[in-house]
Amino acid sequence: MIKRKWRQELPLHAMILPGLAFIIAFSYIPMAGIVIAFQKFIPAKGLFGDQKWIGLDNFKYVMNLPGFTQVLWNTMYISSLKLLLGLIVPIVFAILLNELQGKFLKRSIQTAIYLPHFLSWVILGGILVDMLSPSGGIVNSVLKSLGIEPIFFLGDNRWFPTTLVVSDVWKNFGYGTIVYLAAIMGIDPAQYEAATIDGANRWHKAWHITIPGMRMVVVLLSVLSLGQLLNAGFDQVFNLYSLPVYKSGDILDTFVYRIGLLDAQYGVATAVGLFKSIVSLLLISVSYFCAYRFAKYRIF
Repeated sequence: MIKRKWRQELPLHAMILPGLAFIIAFSYIPMAGIVIAFQKFIPAKGLFGDQKWIGLDNFKYVMNLPGFTQVLWNTMYISSLKLLLGLIVPIVFAILLNELQGKFLKRSIQTAIYLPHFLSWVILGGILVDMLSPSGGIVNSVLKSLGIEPIFFLGDNRWFPTTLVVSDVWKNFGYGTIVYLAAIMGIDPAQYEAATIDGANRWHKAWHITIPGMRMVVVLLSVLSLGQLLNAGFDQVFNLYSLPVYKSGDILDTFVYRIGLLDAQYGVATAVGLFKSIVSLLLISVSYFCAYRFAKYRIF
């Protein structure tokens, strides 16, 4: 019986192999480089060469850098807003989209909001630079027509974090909307029919049937997203930020890029990366516990 079941599942296991090989090659094997965080690493000696061990000095050096506290705050602030709005906006939009009656209109809107998800930040960065230009951008042109002074969205520390959050939500909320729509499709239609007979309106149905029916998916995505709290989006920030907005837009990933690749301080950069990984592990462990404790939901 076991042998027969194994033969039936063999094609499924074979399909996993490419993804498993990718994870091993790019996620597990590079973990050998963690030792660099505890060394005064000199590339010429090689990863397993006679490197000088300095313990936690790289971590102490990073913590004492003048701008590190601000970088850490920027990362958590921007990432928290992205995670929060990245959950709320797709949920609301999925519920509203589900209420549309016309299939053609619903699919057209669904396709339109999903398209930005396929574009890289290199492309979207160029588009945003043109759209948000204080001199000839379409956004500031509209503001001028309304009698409002032009805003330097990508060069003003007051506006840059907001620009990052809004543009990230705009790019990715279409994907989340599709996930939540799939969750809504799994709700038993008989519940809506019974609610209609009882005199419930659309608001009552959404509040008492749709939202509770999406709860498990919301919990799952919330748990998975908490592990990304220190990942504020390197691709986006790197393509949009500049020296004038380092104060409000510099995050851990761009900080590591400058220290590790531009300044060639590989041990320090690895120490910051290891710090991020440890914090992310703790956060996702706590989120798993909270998901089971308060929602009785277990991923494993």
